Amino acid sequence: MIDTFDKHSDLTIAGGPVRVYRAGETGPPLLLLHGGMLDTAPGVWRNVAPQLSVDHQVYLIDLPRHGGSRPWKGMLDADFFTGFLAELLDTLGLERVSIMGLSLGAGVAIGYALQHPERVERLIAIGPGGLGNRRTAQFLTWMIIRTPGLMRLISRYLAARPKAIRTSMIDNLVAGTQTRDFETIVELVSAEARAKAAHREPALDDWMVRAYGPFAMRLDYLPELDRLQVPTLWVRGDRDPLVGAAELAAAAEAAPTSRLVTMTGAGHIVSYDRPDELCRLAREFLAERDSG
Repeated sequence: MIDTFDKHSDLTIAGGPVRVYRAGETGPPLLLLHGGMLDTAPGVWRNVAPQLSVDHQVYLIDLPRHGGSRPWKGMLDADFFTGFLAELLDTLGLERVSIMGLSLGAGVAIGYALQHPERVERLIAIGPGGLGNRRTAQFLTWMIIRTPGLMRLISRYLAARPKAIRTSMIDNLVAGTQTRDFETIVELVSAEARAKAAHREPALDDWMVRAYGPFAMRLDYLPELDRLQVPTLWVRGDRDPLVGAAELAAAAEAAPTSRLVTMTGAGHIVSYDRPDELCRLAREFLAERDSG
């Protein structure tokens, strides 16, 4: 079987390098956006893209400062990503596209869909960032992530300690070492840690750091979701420690033409924990586009 990630194209988007993967020859276009920190497209979507490519033209990218999309300069915050996605779609020749995003990628997709609903057919937001006014230990977290040099030091620490990464993956994946392709996932995550350290990148993405304020989140899309014009499927793992059930319920309530699915036996990275069920949900939701 040909691996989706055996071939890629390297483009220049918004002044920086972007690695693009393709899967599927027919059907409507679908863009997949992975999460932050040590995520990459070949990791997060490895058991998702092949299934979705049965009836979609799937486009996957390594987000800037991830995987093959480096090096980058400057501030890559929410404002940057709005322009970045617009230029990406233009370069790929996609006038209108459905987007499925995880965590950071879902937050980026929400922001883009709010500003450019005419270009987004449908939206699947899995454990999205950018929802909610406050986080647990808000001030302490803000102080830590804003401490000069600390995020780069964490990148170096993770790169030098693959056993720590392996332990973290065991703790955060519901099935632990029994997760499908576990060893490959750990190697991809470890490789990403080494790449971050080599490029002197911080452990947290700018989008994530800039979202935080000392007493409240600076980035919170919840108050804006009543004007989200894109049909949206919100997905949350019932064991997700990062994105709360209350925030996702509020999002589903606020956004017109949207609904929430809570996936049992899944944590934050649903595409690792329950890839087959995620693909089934996604294909059913995306098929509604064709049935009216």
